Amino acid sequence: MKGSTASAGEKPLRSGFTTGACAAAAAKAAARLLVVGAPLREIDTTLPNGRRVSFVLRRCERTGLGAICSVVKDAGDDPDCTHGAEITAEVWLEGDHDIRIEGGSGVGRVTRPGLGLEVGGPAVNPVPRRNIAEMVREEIGERRGARVRLSVPGGEEMAKETLNGRLGIVGGISILGTTGIVQPFSTSAWRASVIQQIDVARARGHAELVFTTGGKSEQYAMKLLPHLDEEAFIQVGDFIGVSLRYAGKQQVPLVHVAGMIGKLSKMADGRMQTHAAGSEVNMELLARLAAEEGASDEVQAEIHSANTARHVLEICAARGCPGIATRICREVVEKLSAHVGGAVELRAWLVDFNGALIGHWAPAQERTTWSEPRTTCAR
Repeated sequence: MKGSTASAGEKPLRSGFTTGACAAAAAKAAARLLVVGAPLREIDTTLPNGRRVSFVLRRCERTGLGAICSVVKDAGDDPDCTHGAEITAEVWLEGDHDIRIEGGSGVGRVTRPGLGLEVGGPAVNPVPRRNIAEMVREEIGERRGARVRLSVPGGEEMAKETLNGRLGIVGGISILGTTGIVQPFSTSAWRASVIQQIDVARARGHAELVFTTGGKSEQYAMKLLPHLDEEAFIQVGDFIGVSLRYAGKQQVPLVHVAGMIGKLSKMADGRMQTHAAGSEVNMELLARLAAEEGASDEVQAEIHSANTARHVLEICAARGCPGIATRICREVVEKLSAHVGGAVELRAWLVDFNGALIGHWAPAQERTTWSEPRTTCAR
């Protein structure tokens, strides 16, 4: 969503910062303390979205050969269990060029595949990991390396309020965030913003709109559909159902729905609100769809016990079952079309976590030039 808007009579909600943004700021401050030698009160840092911000430091001190700094997370008005958490980074300079990131107390450890992270490693997602390394590199230069250990006092207790345990992340919270900004979760505010964006797009004559589930999927969708103006792209978040109904009311001829495996799998299951706390991925459904694409009983059993929807993709890729992505898209189109009573023509686009198109479905699929071959999955 391009900014959070409050509806009439509702107090505007305040955005905050992700755990990843706080970790990058703390690591940058610790690295600067090692290089400069003088303790700091605050640190300027760059968020993954390119915005330059300043964080006040709670802690900033030397620890023998290293330095440790911390930032208290401000989640804004988002109901986030990590609001007020102290995100801590301890940094040591190394003789080689590498920047290594470790997980300390309160940072989760990955124990299962399917998250795009190394099993046994810390639950630090790729974007914050890259942001931390870039911020440390700004301070230490190109010739040196560093070791960064992240920790969160009380993180293990906080994690009990998340889905980490179910995902196989143990011992603490995850270090997350693709932009560095936490947008407050508010159904009414989000709905008002989406409706406003649909109204603007229609007023400017756009006959095709693209509904995406977030910032990353929007970036990828823009590359898939470069003929459309930026105004046609709308981040509907978890609220695909109400967004499509309004699009139908406004007589939008065509809506593209673009996203990644987790959210689209929920839509394929008929979930019109896909927030993590409100719905889970239906592995039984995904196993059935794989079976319809020729998956063996063995592959279906693996899918049933998969950790995440992403893990399902990994299983299908390893077993030679590429057709499931397009099959999910077809199910999405059918379920969403039924939800709006056929008032809007729909097309679904499924991208992987690097933005590559792996599945697509339109009502007249035989007229499209992109399709997955149907294969029998290997045992």
